[in-house]
Amino acid sequence: QVQFVESGGGLVMPGGSLRLSCTVSAAAFSLLNVGWFRQPPGKQRELVAKITHDSRSDSVKGRFTISRDNAKRTVHLQMNNLEPEDTAVYFCNSLSPYGDAQFTWGLGTQVTVSS
Repeated sequence: QVQFVESGGGLVMPGGSLRLSCTVSAAAFSLLNVGWFRQPPGKQRELVAKITHDSRSDSVKGRFTISRDNAKRTVHLQMNNLEPEDTAVYFCNSLSPYGDAQFTWGLGTQVTVSS
Protein backbone atom coordinates (compact mmCIF):
# COMPACT_ATOMS: atom_id res chain seq x y z
CA GLN A 1 0.00 0.00 0.00
CA VAL A 2 1.31 3.44 -0.92
CA GLN A 3 1.35 6.00 1.88
CA PHE A 4 1.48 9.78 1.71
CA VAL A 5 2.86 12.07 4.42
CA GLU A 6 2.13 15.75 4.02
CA SER A 7 3.95 18.51 5.89
CA GLY A 8 4.74 22.19 5.81
CA GLY A 9 1.37 23.71 6.66
CA GLY A 10 0.79 26.39 9.23
CA LEU A 11 -0.67 29.77 9.99
CA VAL A 12 0.28 32.52 7.57
CA MET A 13 -0.91 36.07 6.97
CA PRO A 14 -2.61 37.05 3.71
CA GLY A 15 0.01 37.64 1.05
CA GLY A 16 2.42 35.19 2.65
CA SER A 17 3.94 32.00 1.27
CA LEU A 18 4.21 28.36 2.27
CA ARG A 19 5.95 25.35 0.79
CA LEU A 20 4.23 22.05 1.34
CA SER A 21 5.94 18.69 1.02
CA CYS A 22 4.52 15.26 0.30
CA THR A 23 6.68 12.20 0.89
CA VAL A 24 5.51 9.04 -0.84
CA SER A 25 6.34 5.50 0.23
CA ALA A 26 6.37 3.98 -3.22
CA ALA A 27 9.37 2.27 -4.76
CA ALA A 28 7.96 3.16 -8.16
CA PHE A 29 7.48 6.80 -7.22
CA SER A 30 9.15 8.04 -10.40
CA LEU A 31 6.38 6.38 -12.41
CA LEU A 32 3.54 8.05 -10.55
CA ASN A 33 1.51 11.07 -11.55
CA VAL A 34 0.84 13.01 -8.33
CA GLY A 35 -1.66 15.66 -7.34
CA TRP A 36 -2.12 18.10 -4.50
CA PHE A 37 -5.67 18.40 -3.26
CA ARG A 38 -7.29 20.58 -0.64
CA GLN A 39 -10.43 20.45 1.44
CA PRO A 40 -11.70 23.77 2.79
CA PRO A 41 -13.89 23.71 5.90
CA GLY A 42 -17.31 22.32 5.07
CA LYS A 43 -16.47 21.74 1.42
CA GLN A 44 -15.44 18.87 -0.81
CA ARG A 45 -11.88 17.97 -1.59
CA GLU A 46 -10.59 19.48 -4.84
CA LEU A 47 -7.52 19.09 -6.99
CA VAL A 48 -5.32 22.18 -7.08
CA ALA A 49 -2.17 21.02 -8.88
CA LYS A 50 -0.76 17.94 -10.56
CA ILE A 51 2.52 16.74 -11.95
CA THR A 52 3.16 13.83 -14.27
CA HIS A 53 5.82 11.18 -13.89
CA ASP A 54 7.90 13.12 -16.45
CA SER A 55 7.41 16.43 -14.60
CA ARG A 56 4.77 18.10 -16.74
CA SER A 57 2.82 20.22 -14.31
CA ASP A 58 -0.48 22.01 -14.14
CA SER A 59 -2.11 24.16 -11.50
CA VAL A 60 -5.55 25.65 -11.20
CA LYS A 61 -4.05 28.46 -9.18
CA GLY A 62 -1.47 30.64 -10.87
CA ARG A 63 -0.06 31.36 -7.42
CA PHE A 64 0.74 27.66 -6.83
CA THR A 65 3.69 25.76 -8.31
CA ILE A 66 4.12 22.00 -8.06
CA SER A 67 7.46 20.23 -8.39
CA ARG A 68 8.95 16.82 -7.64
CA ASP A 69 12.20 15.31 -6.44
CA ASN A 70 12.29 11.67 -7.50
CA ALA A 71 15.45 10.93 -5.52
CA LYS A 72 13.63 11.92 -2.32
CA ARG A 73 10.24 10.59 -3.41
CA THR A 74 8.81 13.99 -2.61
CA VAL A 75 6.40 16.38 -4.28
CA HIS A 76 6.32 20.05 -3.27
CA LEU A 77 3.65 22.71 -3.55
CA GLN A 78 4.92 26.26 -3.43
CA MET A 79 2.08 28.61 -2.57
CA ASN A 80 2.56 32.36 -2.92
CA ASN A 81 0.38 35.38 -2.23
CA LEU A 82 -1.91 33.30 -0.07
CA GLU A 83 -5.50 34.36 0.47
CA PRO A 84 -7.96 33.52 3.26
CA GLU A 85 -9.83 31.38 0.72
CA ASP A 86 -6.78 29.10 0.54
CA THR A 87 -7.47 27.96 4.10
CA ALA A 88 -7.89 24.19 3.95
CA VAL A 89 -6.37 20.84 4.76
CA TYR A 90 -3.99 19.95 1.95
CA PHE A 91 -3.46 16.38 0.80
CA CYS A 92 -1.47 14.62 -1.88
CA ASN A 93 -2.17 11.39 -3.72
CA SER A 94 -1.18 9.65 -6.89
CA LEU A 95 -3.53 10.05 -9.84
CA SER A 96 -5.20 7.39 -11.92
CA PRO A 97 -5.32 7.78 -15.72
CA TYR A 98 -8.76 9.32 -15.12
CA GLY A 99 -7.35 11.95 -12.79
CA ASP A 100 -8.79 10.74 -9.54
CA ALA A 101 -6.94 9.71 -6.40
CA GLN A 102 -5.63 6.16 -6.35
CA PHE A 103 -4.81 5.33 -2.76
CA THR A 104 -5.87 5.90 0.84
CA TRP A 105 -5.52 9.49 1.94
CA GLY A 106 -2.91 10.62 4.41
CA LEU A 107 -3.58 12.93 7.33
CA GLY A 108 -2.97 16.08 5.31
CA THR A 109 -1.46 19.33 6.50
CA GLN A 110 -3.49 22.30 7.71
CA VAL A 111 -3.01 25.66 6.02
CA THR A 112 -4.65 28.65 7.66
CA VAL A 113 -4.46 32.08 6.07
CA SER A 114 -5.56 34.75 8.47
CA SER A 115 -4.54 38.12 9.80
